[in-house]
Amino acid sequence: MTHPIRPIDESEWPAFSDVLAEAFNWSPHPRQAERWKAQTEFDRTLAAFDGDTMVASTSVYSFTMTVPGARLPVAGVTAVAVLPSHRRRGILSALMRRQLADVRERGEAVAALYASEAPIYGRYGYGRAAGLMSFKIPRHGGAFVRGAPADPSLRLRVVRPAEARAEYERLFASVADSRPGLYDRSPAFWDSVLGDEEFDQSGLGPLRSLLAEDGDGVRGYALFRVKSGWDDSGMPDCELRLQELFAADPAAYALLWRGVLDRDLVTKVLAYGRPVDDPLFALIADQRQLHATWSDELWVRLVQVDRALEGRAYAAPVDLVLEVADATCPWNAGRWRLRADTAGAECKQVDESPDVTLDVAALGSAYLGEGALATMHAAGLVGERTPGAVRALATAMGWQPKPWSGLIF
Repeated sequence: MTHPIRPIDESEWPAFSDVLAEAFNWSPHPRQAERWKAQTEFDRTLAAFDGDTMVASTSVYSFTMTVPGARLPVAGVTAVAVLPSHRRRGILSALMRRQLADVRERGEAVAALYASEAPIYGRYGYGRAAGLMSFKIPRHGGAFVRGAPADPSLRLRVVRPAEARAEYERLFASVADSRPGLYDRSPAFWDSVLGDEEFDQSGLGPLRSLLAEDGDGVRGYALFRVKSGWDDSGMPDCELRLQELFAADPAAYALLWRGVLDRDLVTKVLAYGRPVDDPLFALIADQRQLHATWSDELWVRLVQVDRALEGRAYAAPVDLVLEVADATCPWNAGRWRLRADTAGAECKQVDESPDVTLDVAALGSAYLGEGALATMHAAGLVGERTPGAVRALATAMGWQPKPWSGLIF
């Protein structure tokens, strides 16, 4: 091989970190780099070399992720980088192929990632599987609809985030199976979520938190920062940036949002990276005041088509033959009969006429239930040999709530 690929060990972390910093045009604080290192699974790293010089990298986190109706081992792909001096030499393609082969060998049927540049990963069979919304809410636009849920037993408590970590971890674990895309967080991941050094604050002030609780314990939390400010007339003009908000029930969710939207001196709330079906859409009386924008979030790749399709639940019965194209993982290419109902799913390779023809990336897009198949069919990217087959498959693979991961990895 012109650029041999192999895992690295902990002693090679400085070179690995340097490749990431150069490729992403970023200079992390040394303590921030140490957090990354603590999260890194060195036996799941891969690096490409030009002689003794590391020139490209990628890595995997071993996640348990929620998928429709189940929780599965998922390979969380991260740290994908190639030095600018070594682009367009086939190094990235070699890395991705090797990584997918390794994921398959470990027995994981699904891989997922966040894409720094959206056009890259479709080449390797990843499909955009989840979107996100960002909100910019002026203070005057935060009124709720009549009948918004309320529970008189609930109260808000202001806490220092560093002192409430156990409550956050317990609450998150209790809701992690409520939405496809959410994944278990290791202690090292929580270290990053709750990081509050100067480089974490980026001029926005310290991390702050509200807990929603009753006599039985915590039912939700919000983490946020407030950028203090005053306008030319001496009027308050603070900006609150929501980091995350999770709740176990609608009343706790509504109360936490009220605590965020009603904070004194705040004139604007920014909430980046929320679910596309965030219940806030239904709670806000004037939805236009959300000033919502959409972006892609999680990308998914079926590494083993049969096991992946058998590993999730379906919203409706389905019995179809899918002809799957997969240029990167040839073991997936072929015709697969998917049979699924409330009792479970079976996916077997067959020699039968297909009902639907599609690329593996299209299956990845549909896997978590976002519902992209009908759109791709309308765009000519999914073929239909049997009338109504795409609609039947899209209905079966659709899911509520919509997928969302909520934390970049």
